[in-house]
Amino acid sequence: MRILLLNPNTSRDVTDLLVSAGREVASRDTELVPLTAPRGVPYIATRAEAQIGGAIALELLAEHQHDVDAAIIAAFGDPGLFGARELFDIPVVGMAESAMLTACMLGRRFSIVTFARALGPWYQECVDMHGLRERCASIRMLDGAFRSISNVQEEKEALLVELANRAVHEDEADVIILAGAPLAGLAGKVRSKIPVPVVDQVAAAVKQAEALVALAPRKATAGTFRRPDPKPTIGLSDALGRHIEHRDAVEPRTSRKGQQL
Repeated sequence: MRILLLNPNTSRDVTDLLVSAGREVASRDTELVPLTAPRGVPYIATRAEAQIGGAIALELLAEHQHDVDAAIIAAFGDPGLFGARELFDIPVVGMAESAMLTACMLGRRFSIVTFARALGPWYQECVDMHGLRERCASIRMLDGAFRSISNVQEEKEALLVELANRAVHEDEADVIILAGAPLAGLAGKVRSKIPVPVVDQVAAAVKQAEALVALAPRKATAGTFRRPDPKPTIGLSDALGRHIEHRDAVEPRTSRKGQQL
């Protein structure tokens, strides 16, 4: 299967981290297709930036949806996720959603640990969006600046481990999520230093996407996630405009096992 790993940030170095972490757990017949936002911000940290990143994610998904079996929105706050799930036929998972739901399978409550205080309000709203407030023990954030977004996990590793352990002992977290795309792959490096399970956000998203492809759910034709009726558009990207107007009909893809997708 082919899974689109869509980074709605503009940092190609971060995309490389995401791909490397994802390939560690991907099944042998899974191909990760990396894609970096061509415009926007180096890393999304605020509500406004998330709105921008979500719109760009929808454009990119509209362009690439027929070439993959599933997609991952690889920014921890899941910008554009519900809109993507509404618009497109393929399974679309969010990195935050996948990490949190996986954490819920490993313990009663999880804590989110991240590298910048600016991320806190957005992450809290992401927890609420997914209906997981009661399962979230805390969101812990580092203070202070960092030198480089692509190297922040190496620069702040010791402080992040310390923060994770405080979440375990002070907030009674049963599971830790190291959150934010620049921390992709860090969980595997520090798991022995934290006394509870540590969920890698990218690994969780890859395995959740693989599971959904294997389950082959139908696209909703009723309810709140059915595809909206067509309407005219002005000024959108060609692919997204065509999709919203229902002018994008193509022959269905066929999986390697001969199943229609």
